[in-house]
Amino acid sequence: MTTREHIASIPLTADDPTAEASIGGLVRDATAHMSTLVRAEVELAKGELVKELKKGAFGSAYLIAALTVLCFSLFFLFMALGFGFSEWWGWPRWAGFGLVFVVMLLAVGALALLGVRKLKRIKAPEKSIAEAKETIAALTSRGDDN
Repeated sequence: MTTREHIASIPLTADDPTAEASIGGLVRDATAHMSTLVRAEVELAKGELVKELKKGAFGSAYLIAALTVLCFSLFFLFMALGFGFSEWWGWPRWAGFGLVFVVMLLAVGALALLGVRKLKRIKAPEKSIAEAKETIAALTSRGDDN
């Protein structure tokens, strides 16, 4: 928030100190003060939320950059494993890389299986649907009673 922005505030004294305070005037003033207070609270919450969302956006951008670098560096790990398998066991290079490929395919299959299992467990939001149907029924039947 900049210093030039107008901040809503509640006056601590009446605008006209000589005016008599009637019940209607007091209710009007209380309503205006409450409205001003609610607006100020909403503006404060909005300002804090925007500030925290910006922090979150920058944090997630750094995480995305880190994951990108990790994904590119995995290529070198797999290359090292391929060369290592062929050197350690005295296999031809194609066999070392073939083993790395098979291990990667097994990992893909296992992760896909886990993902499909999790997706099959997703259910419809039954409580929300029931509440929506009750609300629709209540609103439509309300018009029939008149």
